[in-house]
Amino acid sequence: MFYWLLKFVVLGPVLKLLFRPDVRGLSHLPRNGPVILACNHLSFSDSIFTPLVVDRRVTFVAKAEYFTGKGIKGWLMRQFFSGTGTIPVDRSGGKAAQAALDTLLRVLREGGVAGIYPEGTRSPDGRLYRGKTGVARLVLESGAVVVPVALLNTDEIQPTGTLMPKVKRVRMRFGAPLDFSRYAQAKGDRFVERAITDEIMFELMAMSGREYVDQYAVKPKPLSSRLDAAVPVER
Repeated sequence: MFYWLLKFVVLGPVLKLLFRPDVRGLSHLPRNGPVILACNHLSFSDSIFTPLVVDRRVTFVAKAEYFTGKGIKGWLMRQFFSGTGTIPVDRSGGKAAQAALDTLLRVLREGGVAGIYPEGTRSPDGRLYRGKTGVARLVLESGAVVVPVALLNTDEIQPTGTLMPKVKRVRMRFGAPLDFSRYAQAKGDRFVERAITDEIMFELMAMSGREYVDQYAVKPKPLSSRLDAAVPVER
């Protein structure tokens, strides 16, 4: 209930008025059944704009720290992420990635919509990076179709490291559903998982117009971190 109140009564009208979403291809999104929204990742605000324009509830996962902050800021952040359907995942352990996938898989098995960033992190420079195969495992385990979502300019609206977004029209594109049912019997096949992931990333490349880099995205480290890597420091 709080999700719908926050999205359609409180935040939704305000955000749509300010950022005037230019959305194309939204009719590609099935109205029922499990769907994976596979998005490129340019900005923190991607997880705000994507659910904003979709009538169905979209579930993303986010690090648990967003839900444990203190004070007014912590409370507001916790209410926002809880209200928009985001689920906290503890990323401190080695099994954190699997915990995130298990959470999204549960959503899909219930016939819902799961949002995922196949790159695994925000692009450090605006280019599109190699996708991780977790999205393919979700496809094979759930049987869900994949709708590629290209966010075209959220890195201009809220560049990495900035708190307040610029008021600028957000542009998004939804692609035709990708059906991978032909691979239904190939669960656990790493070659199939890579083929599915690469097909999704190809669609995102074509839709976004971003340069593709065939390697995993790594956030640029400050000089001090690079020095620490060269000279190990006890912490």
